[in-house]
Amino acid sequence: MRILLDECLPRRLKSELPEHEVRTVPEMRWSGLKNGALLNRLAGQFDAFLTVDRGLVHQQNLKGIPFGIVMLVVLSNDIDALRPLMPQVREALAVLRPGDVVRISG
Repeated sequence: MRILLDECLPRRLKSELPEHEVRTVPEMRWSGLKNGALLNRLAGQFDAFLTVDRGLVHQQNLKGIPFGIVMLVVLSNDIDALRPLMPQVREALAVLRPGDVVRISG
């Protein structure tokens, strides 16, 4: 699966998903794009988007998006706070379909 990590997530999170092709927003040179523009860029290039941006679902029209979103609901975006959620993330990715928005809390 092709996964994009939002720029607010640590790059080291890529190593927690070795079975997937994972890129970061900065690697794609999309840093600073507003959510709407970023979501448009994702379309057709990625199957899933990982983020901690809880406002995304309220600020954007996600109807019909051609990828799934995994939203990590944590107090910190530090790698040590995110690692415990990764087994749930892998489970969610295994069944994620376009248009799905899955929340994983830590």
